[in-house]
Amino acid sequence: MSGFALHPGAFDDLEAIRSHIAADNRPAAERVIREIFEAIRMLVVFPHQGFRRPQLTSRPLRFTVVREYVIAYVPDHRPLLVIAVIHGRRSPRVMAALLRRRD
Repeated sequence: MSGFALHPGAFDDLEAIRSHIAADNRPAAERVIREIFEAIRMLVVFPHQGFRRPQLTSRPLRFTVVREYVIAYVPDHRPLLVIAVIHGRRSPRVMAALLRRRD
């Protein structure tokens, strides 16, 4: 058991990130995805290490950053549930809308 689960939207996010980066540099895409999964595995061990973003959601989500990507997750869900992996430069409004759609 991995200790975490990916919301279907988060899985799609990771595939989009991989595809986008791989279009220019496949090894870089694999490194970024590996780093994201390493961070998620650390969240399983220390789920409350992330920060809250009350301006994005009132849900009990936490967030952590890997490179320029924001991982949104439910710290008290077992297994740890990753809701989204979003580029940090996206508009907060767009992020909030995306999170609302991922129950």
